[in-house]
Amino acid sequence: MASMSSGDESLRLCAFDLRRGQTEGQELDKILFFYPAELDLSTQLSVIGLSEGLITFTRLFSPEAACEVIEAERHSHVFYEAEPDIWMVMVVEKSKETGAIWRIDALRRVLKEVHSLFVMFHGSIRALIEKEPTGGLTRSLLYPFITDYLSNFFVGKKLQLPTFRETLRERGTVQMLTLARDIAVEVQSLVQVLDSCAGSLRCHSMILFQDLLVSTTLSADDTVDLFTFAVMRLTSKALSSDASSWSYLRKGPGSSEISSRSTLAPIGSIDSVHSRNGNDMHHVIRPLQNDKWTKGKDGFLITDIWGLETGGSPDSAIPTIWLQQTQERMYLLAYQHNSLTLLLLMPTNAIVNGDLSVSAVKQQVIEDASLRILKIEEKISRGWGGENTYHIKGYRYLVVDSDMELSRASPSGKVTTLAKESLLALNKLREEVDLEKSRAKRQEKDMEICIRAKNNVWVIARVTRGKELYMALEKGSDTLLDTTDAVGRFSNRYCSGAFLMD
Repeated sequence: MASMSSGDESLRLCAFDLRRGQTEGQELDKILFFYPAELDLSTQLSVIGLSEGLITFTRLFSPEAACEVIEAERHSHVFYEAEPDIWMVMVVEKSKETGAIWRIDALRRVLKEVHSLFVMFHGSIRALIEKEPTGGLTRSLLYPFITDYLSNFFVGKKLQLPTFRETLRERGTVQMLTLARDIAVEVQSLVQVLDSCAGSLRCHSMILFQDLLVSTTLSADDTVDLFTFAVMRLTSKALSSDASSWSYLRKGPGSSEISSRSTLAPIGSIDSVHSRNGNDMHHVIRPLQNDKWTKGKDGFLITDIWGLETGGSPDSAIPTIWLQQTQERMYLLAYQHNSLTLLLLMPTNAIVNGDLSVSAVKQQVIEDASLRILKIEEKISRGWGGENTYHIKGYRYLVVDSDMELSRASPSGKVTTLAKESLLALNKLREEVDLEKSRAKRQEKDMEICIRAKNNVWVIARVTRGKELYMALEKGSDTLLDTTDAVGRFSNRYCSGAFLMD
């Protein structure tokens, strides 16, 4: 990852609304978020003004395709239109000294991920602006949320963005655990039990073992969002202060560095005076705060992020999320036994209407499901091969199923054994594939690229029918035919022949 100190100008990240601040003297109104927040407003306006100008200019030539990246001499400007006319822009400084060699799509995925998580907890940005047109409510939520999210990228006082060293990772996808048939049957039975714990009401569930998905009843998009949050804050690894997740979603040990800053709209912004006068009584929920979840005696995870229940109950209030597919607001209950984490989602309107009692559902889970959970966790743990379970000797790989939003990759510890030149060559290859995919847009295009880099490593990319394979083979003596055969054997054995090319 590229290191950037917390006080320099290496990274600027902003969110703004093109429908606001178009009148002279009201330009500040368009700013919804800016990092670093302590930069003077004239600098913030300069960055956003330049971004707005670039968007407007590129739309003249390509009205249908949004601006994605502008490469300047010293900076890369990465654009993401999160919602219609709601833009997020990341400006990163180019520096050979810090190893700041990144893939633009990987940076854009950071913007997409933080927006998707925000919508899961707070709803769409546009809906919030329409609800409170001054933008004060939107800013009061965006500033702490994105700030807390960025804390995951801090190591000490350095903010580290994804670089070429993480080219065999795919943010915004789910990593699944492969189950033996007998365990899969037991898991399916457990899912049915969990569904019945809320009576006749339609609930959803997700089960994880460590940082891997075991089961889900959610749509692909909702699964990715909830899985991402669970790996960041809820799984057994996330709750262990001395353990670092081997997923790319990790909690940086220096997260307090960014959390200690202002998480409110900064002084001088258009709504700061309003909020400091006491007129804004909105309770700001910060779902991504670090170290805010603990395991209760009954196995359920508890947090005070959502405040206390009405009536002054010592129990934490129930977390809520939005589901994209159904546009329903759901209560989130999390239960954990050793390395197994269960997430149960129930419609909030059922609680409000008195059709469902949270305490009754919790009791039902303990009575009907706890023994099954214990047995499943024991069986999975017994057959678990550790972090190197999906290591395949001789291969360093990444497989992505874009349609299902799934990925599987070589363990990060094995990827680090690749030479820097190999990773750089693979990163450049992925950039070429990204460019071809961007040109093709919605039309699926099969691709096969095989390159021998300067250090004799073979880097391979195969894209077909919504699936992608990226691989590095550091066997200098192999010919192109040997490499093609090796990829074919991998495809046959581990991907059901999905990447065999005619």
